[in-house]
Amino acid sequence: MKNTILKFSAIFGFTAVLLNSCGPKDNPPLVYFPDMYFPVAYDPLQKAEDAYSDHDNEIPAFVKQNGATGLAPVDGTVAQNKDGVIDENSMKSLTPDQYNAGYEASKSEANPLNPAKAAKDLERGKILYEKTCAACHGIGGDGQGSIVASGAYSGVPKFSDREITLGSVHYVLTYGRNAMGSYAGQLQPGDRWRVAMYVMNAFKGGVVPAATETTTKTDSTATK
Repeated sequence: MKNTILKFSAIFGFTAVLLNSCGPKDNPPLVYFPDMYFPVAYDPLQKAEDAYSDHDNEIPAFVKQNGATGLAPVDGTVAQNKDGVIDENSMKSLTPDQYNAGYEASKSEANPLNPAKAAKDLERGKILYEKTCAACHGIGGDGQGSIVASGAYSGVPKFSDREITLGSVHYVLTYGRNAMGSYAGQLQPGDRWRVAMYVMNAFKGGVVPAATETTTKTDSTATK
């Protein structure tokens, strides 16, 4: 009888330990990998000043690239680039003179995408613009996006009031300008050109799909 009681006690005790160990614990007594229990939300634009110190968004000490958490591809790796568009390293540090010279040069830069696919590129550019840019620049390009309308941010000019070109829009998307940061980390090289195409077509009247032009000429010739 005594052995039976001991057996039942051992079983109940073991079961209690298992249930207790499987239950939720807000503060585990020993944590070997704290980031797995308490994940850190990294800010990709934050600078690493004092790694592993007590502050929000702690950043590992191995971060280079001027202390930024957004890193360029590792040497020897090949980033996905289905469009085959050559992309300069937007992560490199530029002096004000280098940036301004690049911006001026970009104004005459030609679109590297296939003109025969302009209609599809504009369609994708519109989708990407509305997802990525409209929050500040507005659906209508009037600088009255939801963030501006909320009062959280101001000073976004209308595209119609700005002297911009296809190349300069692409340059700003790649490197940023004034209060706007670079979107090279959010948009692939070809997609930056597509957004620039949409901006010029929708708000400046500067891009017309080559396929549409061909179709129009063909239709007019057939009519005659």
